[in-house]
Amino acid sequence: MGNKMILAINPRLTSTKIAVYEGKKLIFQKRITHSDEELAPFSGVNDQYEFRKSVVLKTLTDAHIDIKELDAVVGRGGLLKPLESGVYRINDKMMRDFEKPMGEHISNLGAKLAKEIASDAGKNTAAFTTDPECVDEFDDVARISGVPELPRMSLVHALNQKAVARRFAHEHGTAYEEVNIIVAHMGRGITVGAHRKGRIVDTNNGLNGDGPITPVRSGAVPGGQLVELCFSGEFTKEEVLKKLNGNGGLMAYLGTADVSEVVSKSKNGDEKARLILDALVYQIAKEIGAMGTVLKGEVDGILLTGGIAYNQEVNNMIIERVQHIAPVFIFAGEDEMHTLAMNGLMVLEGEMEEKVYS
Repeated sequence: MGNKMILAINPRLTSTKIAVYEGKKLIFQKRITHSDEELAPFSGVNDQYEFRKSVVLKTLTDAHIDIKELDAVVGRGGLLKPLESGVYRINDKMMRDFEKPMGEHISNLGAKLAKEIASDAGKNTAAFTTDPECVDEFDDVARISGVPELPRMSLVHALNQKAVARRFAHEHGTAYEEVNIIVAHMGRGITVGAHRKGRIVDTNNGLNGDGPITPVRSGAVPGGQLVELCFSGEFTKEEVLKKLNGNGGLMAYLGTADVSEVVSKSKNGDEKARLILDALVYQIAKEIGAMGTVLKGEVDGILLTGGIAYNQEVNNMIIERVQHIAPVFIFAGEDEMHTLAMNGLMVLEGEMEEKVYS
């Protein structure tokens, strides 16, 4: 038997990332960018499915990759009901639930793309998703919000957070299940997770207005003032939601979601840019500090990851505020494509047991 061939698919807001592995060897990878003009006709995430599928298939064809040779397709997970961490075979129940997901997010397309491309490939090609954003390993106490109708929810960059956490543990000669770490995934969305012995026991909800401000999201906002805003008559429900996710954070204050641009303006004397940059760093550091209390101060490392972690200026500002808690390590970018593929490979080769979505 030859090496298993696996396609990994990771939909992003303005791109679709794909990678093909033969066994553990990467043989093709591409980030397919989608222009504003291409995405403009679509009113929602689900409407983009046929467009994204067609460009993925064309890209594979242009690269002389025959989907009929695929043994598995692994798609980035989305906003389903709370799940245990692991690899799930994409079944009909999961597909039905994605028709009415827990929230609007581009990751919701990952499993659908994987399922349909695997089906097109035939020959019993498997379709998986792994560690979706809805992974829930909370301690019960972390669910309490103060309003019984509004429990705190686990919506976290689980795929990348767990990938870099395991990488950190491996590089330090131990196992993920043996360490306590804080992982800050910093991108357009920001989640800070407290990882205790292999479980994310607490995190901010990075999607729906919780935690630090981000390039496009508001983070936590004063509850009473938000209620007043909602009932002021000045904004529709959709406009308020857009203030929380899409037009919030750096975009609301500075008209840009580009952190590097904000850093540059700050260095060039733009006082407003400096203040908002300081606020971004301040709030990320504060969330890291909060997760330090979740772990009772027993923290083996703080990991900064995601796209913003490429910016050393931001990293240094965060480190200055949190290095007293634990040593800080930088894992810039994300390791999601490799993780998607390798998790699928481990299931195919019997090294990991797949889980059933029900």
